[in-house]
Amino acid sequence: MNELIVRSGGLSTTVQDTGRDGQYAIGMPPSGAMDQYSFAVANALVGNPPGAAALEATYLGPELEFTDPRSVAVTGADCDVAINGEPAPTWAALRVSAGDVLSFGQVRGGARPYVAVGGGIDVPLYLGSRSTYLLTGIGGFHGRALAGGDRLPLGEPVGEAPVAGTEVPGELRAEFPDVTELRFVAGLCAYRLTERALASFVEVEWKVTKDADRVGYRLRGGSLEFVEREQPFGAGRDQANVVDLGYPVGSVQVPGGDEPIVLLNDAVTGGGYATIGTVISVDRDRMAQARTGGRVRFAPVDVETAVAARRERRVRLDKARAAVSAEQR
Repeated sequence: MNELIVRSGGLSTTVQDTGRDGQYAIGMPPSGAMDQYSFAVANALVGNPPGAAALEATYLGPELEFTDPRSVAVTGADCDVAINGEPAPTWAALRVSAGDVLSFGQVRGGARPYVAVGGGIDVPLYLGSRSTYLLTGIGGFHGRALAGGDRLPLGEPVGEAPVAGTEVPGELRAEFPDVTELRFVAGLCAYRLTERALASFVEVEWKVTKDADRVGYRLRGGSLEFVEREQPFGAGRDQANVVDLGYPVGSVQVPGGDEPIVLLNDAVTGGGYATIGTVISVDRDRMAQARTGGRVRFAPVDVETAVAARRERRVRLDKARAAVSAEQR
């Protein structure tokens, strides 16, 4: 069996694919790559099908040794990458041989690099996905982050990989603005905030706290007031509470009114906090690359705008894939 030897797991590196969709009814979040665009482009650069499993790192990437010749690509966060100690480009198709070692430096921009390997990471499927869900220890590689000494099984490449050196144009790579704009659609419980609080929510630049991971991002920077009411049965005494409801991925909670939480890929699927809106799916890619200490700002949009943004990302991804294919010819 061809394997990928993990010399170091980095800060937190997990196996992820497009996600474990369709399991909300049993309380299972989707997991999967948080930055789906960067993940998809990485797979395109090594000739993998779109859903092949890859590695998602956080801040500091892993050190990986190859046991056979492979194509490899690193996308996502802006970071230094080296093969056998020699600098290598990101957002580009790379070729490695048996014994070669891929390593990472610190991230300069963004938060999450993605590593795709030709053939994909061939861990077992769990409920139709190879994604890791850390909270319950399922999927991925034994349900956990990678550690030194792990040996990841690799699949057989199924398509022709782009030639080494093929790059994605700069305008089609991830961007890391000083303030990340997150478009959101007002949610079921937005009525629980006063008009002044709703206005303040979109005016404030929120700071990403250290509590920012695959479950969710806690933000700080303002205080939001609730409309006072007599709480209904089952909602508890806190004005931030409601009778339990479902949490879509991207839901924005406001427990206590002073530290909004954006729920992400590994979050629980329901609970009793008011959710005032949902970050649109496209902008969760941006959220994934926002880092502790960074700033985000919310921009309200309607459902039609959210759907149009999703179409635009699909077109952008098609352009990236076409650019890779064009260099291959």
